[in-house]
Amino acid sequence: MNRTLHLYHTGYQQLRTIDVHFGRKNADFGQGFYTSDNIAFAKRWARERKGSETVINTYELITDELNILHLERDTVWFDYIRQNRAGKPDQYPEADVIIGPIANDTLFDTFGIITSGILSAQQSLSLLKIGPLYEQIVLKSETAAHHLKWISSEILTAEEMERYREMVKEEERSYQEAFARFLAE
Repeated sequence: MNRTLHLYHTGYQQLRTIDVHFGRKNADFGQGFYTSDNIAFAKRWARERKGSETVINTYELITDELNILHLERDTVWFDYIRQNRAGKPDQYPEADVIIGPIANDTLFDTFGIITSGILSAQQSLSLLKIGPLYEQIVLKSETAAHHLKWISSEILTAEEMERYREMVKEEERSYQEAFARFLAE
């Protein structure tokens, strides 16, 4: 039986085919095509670009025959993020897809303190566990890209993006309060 994931990617164009080699190598899970299985999350973090439309692309990923690595908010996840952000070679090159938490410091403005070296690894991991838990699904291999099927795209309106930005502002305020409380302890 095929297991299918419905995935969403926000960008500025319709992406019927993807490039797993495009993008930052030092992102949390290294280079790959970053998606979410949560459309509300994809819309929440959509951004506007002057002269471009903001597009949510919808895909289906058939996971049969794919090597999928699941990560949790723990030391394995944290070490992987630190290694990738430092530009080290990928620790899991055999993974076609990596599913795991988004590090909230990439979502909420924490001034790079988590990876600055000022805090211990344990303090940094504790800070990364603060706030809501969102997962990302990253296609890392050509094999994964070949299992991905584009379904549709939707253009987000400015009004819709503004509604989601308001949600983000409240969430960010709560996150930064919790972050400040942790640092004050």
